[in-house]
Amino acid sequence: MLILKKIELETNEFEAIVVGTGVSGGWAAKELCEKGLKTLVLERGRMVKHIEDYPTMHKDPWDFPSGNTITKATIERQPKQSRTGYTTKESDKHFFVDDLDHPYNEVQRFDWMRGYHLGGRSITWGRQSYRLSPLDFEANLKEGVAVDWPMRYSDLAPWYSYVENYIGVSGESLGLDHFPDGQYLKPMELTCVEEHFKTSLKEQYTDRVLTIGRTAHITEGTKPGLGRSACQYRNRCRRGCPFSAYFSSLTSTLPAAEATGNMTLRPNSIAYQVMYDADSKRATGVKIIDTVTKEEIEFKAKVVFLCASAVASTGILMQSTSDRFPNGLGNDSGELGHNLMDHHFQVGAKGVFEGFKDKYHTGRRPNGIYIPRFRNIGGKTNQKNFLRGYGYQGDGFRNGGNPSAEELAFGKEFKSEILNVDQWSMSINGFGETLPYHENKMYLDYDKKDQWGLPTVTFDATIRENELEMRKDMKEQAVEMLEKAGFKNVSGYDNNYALGLGIHEMGTARMGRDPKTSVLGAYNQVHSVPNVYVTDGAAMTSASNVNPSLTYMALTARAVNHAVEQLKKMNI
Repeated sequence: MLILKKIELETNEFEAIVVGTGVSGGWAAKELCEKGLKTLVLERGRMVKHIEDYPTMHKDPWDFPSGNTITKATIERQPKQSRTGYTTKESDKHFFVDDLDHPYNEVQRFDWMRGYHLGGRSITWGRQSYRLSPLDFEANLKEGVAVDWPMRYSDLAPWYSYVENYIGVSGESLGLDHFPDGQYLKPMELTCVEEHFKTSLKEQYTDRVLTIGRTAHITEGTKPGLGRSACQYRNRCRRGCPFSAYFSSLTSTLPAAEATGNMTLRPNSIAYQVMYDADSKRATGVKIIDTVTKEEIEFKAKVVFLCASAVASTGILMQSTSDRFPNGLGNDSGELGHNLMDHHFQVGAKGVFEGFKDKYHTGRRPNGIYIPRFRNIGGKTNQKNFLRGYGYQGDGFRNGGNPSAEELAFGKEFKSEILNVDQWSMSINGFGETLPYHENKMYLDYDKKDQWGLPTVTFDATIRENELEMRKDMKEQAVEMLEKAGFKNVSGYDNNYALGLGIHEMGTARMGRDPKTSVLGAYNQVHSVPNVYVTDGAAMTSASNVNPSLTYMALTARAVNHAVEQLKKMNI
């Protein structure tokens, strides 16, 4: 078995540098190394080894002194990371940063959830894997919003397939133009109440369908990587999966890069600046700070891939100033840091179902249901009050009876409690698109520096009228669908939501056709510095309403292919 390891550096010169080791960075590393480039991969956080560094992967709630909760002690160190209500439970908190050690600033609340370690958020992501649709790539142009994507669905479709076949995505094909199908392993099963809801939607509506989530889990066979085998239905994914059943860069793309012999991996390395040569009009490499020794080091390369996540990659470009780029590398448009997007959610409905009392479910399915977008897709679906659309994620379940059963832990009373089960319940949570507003932004504060002397990030962004109007519809339609399906005690909700909570920050170095209004071109190259590519969420021109990680991976694979072609032609 391959064990990712740090290799002592014998040189500071490489053919390529990749900054970041999450979903995008892992794909950049794999593709560059497999195409023969000697590649330095930089990770600002600590080393993580598969299985060895998953300390809670087998623990049950009673194995934690305070149960698997978010403790007061954790909230003191991770107050912002704890805002989700789940990321810093005792089983997961070690994969999210300490807010006191890694501070950021908010003009308006922004929940920046992140982990600094090898593999990044590919270890802890939700794994929902959807393609953007033709509608998504055309919407900005048709509606006069922001700028036009410099590409269309047909440009990315083969790369979606390439990625899906490699990582393994479980799902069901539906044949919907606005919800494109992909390359799928067998879908996970619906519960009986989900099947009932699916049937009801089909009977009650002509524009709505329920399917199982499309998720990056192996459900049959194996996939390349560190012993990647089928899902065991433990639903402990954020802790690290010892079976490598779901996709993470740590167990898939990074081992593939290492197997080529072309990767040099350096953790504990904060990349903070891309070096630029005014004569050649090209980047020459990257400056880093060693987080342990505080040493500043320069590494040189022919091509640089920034894959550190939207905020981090944008921050690196902002710090890469020169006479040519006084406001940040590639920032001729002034758009760097602007157009910050996320997905808005935590609005929907829930209800109970009185039937199926003789049925239960087995296992812990690490997935839920999905209802694809049905608003603003043409004809009668078009709305007057808001642009774009939303989908629903959720699940139907039957819990064990009294919640105190877990606290009882053992004995006669415990056995009695677990035999008493609740009615079936159904919960659906809307997941909506946020428009790219220039006013929604991040910027650097040089008066508030971190422990390495680097500026901290400040967020100033919020959802606006379009999203607020959409949320009203998300709630109303959720209530209506559940009631029509015969659910009782249906209640709608719209919880306290702030941007960032979707953990899908996007758009701060957007792609576009015109260098005057965008940072990146059609292949994720910085317009004015063509040997620098940005392929994480920063590149997104619009957000769509679906989870974006699959798109980041497809964009990365496509961009590497382009970069290697350009290197061969000596164009960069």
